[in-house]
Amino acid sequence: MTSNALKIGFVGLGIMGTPMAGHLIKAGHQLFVHTLGKMPDTIASGSATQCVNARGVAERADIIFIMVPDTPDVEAALFGEGGVAAGLKGSTSAAGERKVVVDMSSISPIATKTFAQKINTLGCDYLDAPVSGGEVGAKNATLSIMVGGPEAVFERIKPLFELMGKNITLVGGNGDGQTAKVANQIIVALNIEAVAEALLFAARAGADPSRVRQALMGGFASSKILEVHGERMVKRTFDPGFRIELHQKDLNLALSSARALGVSLPNTATAQELFNSCVAHGGKAWDHSAMVRALEKLANFEIGQRPD
Repeated sequence: MTSNALKIGFVGLGIMGTPMAGHLIKAGHQLFVHTLGKMPDTIASGSATQCVNARGVAERADIIFIMVPDTPDVEAALFGEGGVAAGLKGSTSAAGERKVVVDMSSISPIATKTFAQKINTLGCDYLDAPVSGGEVGAKNATLSIMVGGPEAVFERIKPLFELMGKNITLVGGNGDGQTAKVANQIIVALNIEAVAEALLFAARAGADPSRVRQALMGGFASSKILEVHGERMVKRTFDPGFRIELHQKDLNLALSSARALGVSLPNTATAQELFNSCVAHGGKAWDHSAMVRALEKLANFEIGQRPD
């Protein structure tokens, strides 16, 4: 532990949370952790202190990160029995600073604003800081982090964000980070769909999809999705990654928010239907690049298959 080590809490040690917490530990910070599933071996064998619930994390830590799947999970982690809020009451850090709750999950922007208000009433600060970059970005500490909350709190937490990510942006107030993440997921889903259509078209026309992808990588069609997920489609490597069921959740947020705002998102709706088709074929745990399988079903042809 370094002389400038902070007392940090981390709730939720899944595919993303485990490497993110690991970066904080490697930086020399003192971690207090809790997760509902099995404690990952990489965390259990390290210096982190395991707590029986999220309340115990909040009682011991000055900055508490949350990384769980969905809006109800964040609400439970914060306000359920043994939740973070119960450990925050009347508390400040050893330096006399307000404790900070940082939710890095991808959840409803509307619910986020409510959660922030409730945490503020306890005398603590709140940031919503959802991420993009998937498991690879979490492991490599190259996540994009979209933050909503007060600027002074953001500046205080930014050095910790820099241990987990590269592109770190204060978007606006509480909820705006989540809004940016929803927008991100719309773009990612539609790009996956575009890459899938293009490579499927190329393969069905008799071209080598791997070489088509290579050619497109040098032009205006180049994208991170074409680079990473295009390769997944060609090589048929659909282990997550980022699970389809999680992307479905994010698009549900987009579509429900759009209805409330009176905004039409027709292509987002199409992408969601393609994800729904994958789930109907047993693919909720597939990587979201496997959206191509829904299009392949419609074409009765798979990328990599030789045309008749």
